[in-house]
Amino acid sequence: MPDKESERRPAGELEASVLAALWAAGRPQTAAQVREALSQSLARTTVATLLGRLLDKGVIDRSPAHRGYAYFPVEDAHGLTARRMHRELDQDGDRNLVLARFVEGLTGDDETELRRLLEESTD
Repeated sequence: MPDKESERRPAGELEASVLAALWAAGRPQTAAQVREALSQSLARTTVATLLGRLLDKGVIDRSPAHRGYAYFPVEDAHGLTARRMHRELDQDGDRNLVLARFVEGLTGDDETELRRLLEESTD
């Protein structure tokens, strides 16, 4: 029989599920609405904790609604990925080296697209 520890979900999986539910809704959702939208059955307190963590991380925001709050993502999935990339870049002491290593790992198509985007941003 598996122990409880081996049955736990990977870190971040539940937060990702909550974010996916908020993105899919397309409008602010209460904790109860988020809970209903999730495929897994979670306790009300678990959903509240997850929303609190995402709020603390700045990934979602909230506005007053009824007797509580309605939560909404501050960015779409692509914006969140870009934010993570910036955070990783900011955490290293040598930005130039990190950027150089990143560029070294790009495919030809990615490099072409990055050049195009950089040229667009300077116009």
